[in-house]
Amino acid sequence: MSVSDAKQKKSRRQRREFTREFKDGAVKLVLDEGKGIPEVARDLDLTESALRTWVERAKEARGEGKPGALRQEEREELARLRAENRQLRMERELLKKAAGLLREGDDVKFAFIHAQKAHFPIAFMCEQLEVSRSGYYAWAHRPQSARKTKDRELTEVVAAVHAESRRWYGSPRVFQELKARGYRVSRKRVARLMRQRGLRARARRRFVKTTDSAHSYPVAPNVLERDFSPQKPNSKWAGDITYIWTAEGWLYLAVVLDLFSRKVVGWAMSDTIDRHLVLSALTMALLNRPAPDLHHSDRGSQYASDDYRKLLEKQEIDCSMSRKGNCWDNAVVESFFSSLKMELVYERNFQTHEEARRALFEYIEAWYNRRRRHSSLGYVSPEEYERNASTPSAAA
Repeated sequence: MSVSDAKQKKSRRQRREFTREFKDGAVKLVLDEGKGIPEVARDLDLTESALRTWVERAKEARGEGKPGALRQEEREELARLRAENRQLRMERELLKKAAGLLREGDDVKFAFIHAQKAHFPIAFMCEQLEVSRSGYYAWAHRPQSARKTKDRELTEVVAAVHAESRRWYGSPRVFQELKARGYRVSRKRVARLMRQRGLRARARRRFVKTTDSAHSYPVAPNVLERDFSPQKPNSKWAGDITYIWTAEGWLYLAVVLDLFSRKVVGWAMSDTIDRHLVLSALTMALLNRPAPDLHHSDRGSQYASDDYRKLLEKQEIDCSMSRKGNCWDNAVVESFFSSLKMELVYERNFQTHEEARRALFEYIEAWYNRRRRHSSLGYVSPEEYERNASTPSAAA
């Protein structure tokens, strides 16, 4: 085999495939959330050309013609709506970064404006934070000590990192994020600045049992035995289901995690909790990754169903199930659900299933898998952890 043939074969092996649900989620971030194609492509590790193709096809399916086919008044209305959308996005982004500042004094607000002036217009920030421009400029020209100035600037960076984490990060993760961005700062200093600003990690809520194991299907023994640290990826997977409340009723989310990296390798959402939900999540996981040696879950009827067990058998995957009433046997997935609820679900009042679907897709694919720092992984994201493990130096 020639070198070029080998490269082509390697390229074909590495080509990713995507489920319809994944494509729909990516498209909705562009068309419904108003995000730009480059931003979404970067967050989801996609090529811009592929995402643009999906978006154009979705527009055609929705009956949205090309801009040139619109009448003049329609083009003007579209331009107006886009301008309003940009303004709303800017306001939402600013308020997200400035969470809690409206209750602070003017000096704190001025410090925030000074740190963010490269990203937002000063007049716009002064209006949103209810301070005067003249007051800001007077503050900006007031001499301060070098240490106080550095603390002020660093506090805004700390606050921005905390906001980006959906206010979940405490000082250890904020410190690790700053270190990764090239800041030379101690963890104690980060903790002090967060304490002075009133920034803290949210406390977890207690676990609530949701599994229905009252069924007649056979159950598998607990083969995993809480071995949550396999030495390689695609060795041991774990799955479970959780519930998200919306004004339209419950939305159910099933996930499959690779225990090596804690990465969500498969997921599915539905307003019906049945075996098709968990089958869809497992099918997504198998789409781009080799089958694992072991799959662990609770004793729920969905995982014990004939169809699910047959799929595992077809892929030559051994089945493992938690002991009755013991959530700790599947602690890694429970921990993921806890983070999901604390960082997203408890902060939002979803009005529709569609709104919840978009938010969950973005959380899993753009935030948790690719950006969120995981303490058990040495404060790197699941994606980065797998990438580091696959390098020659890591394998040596």
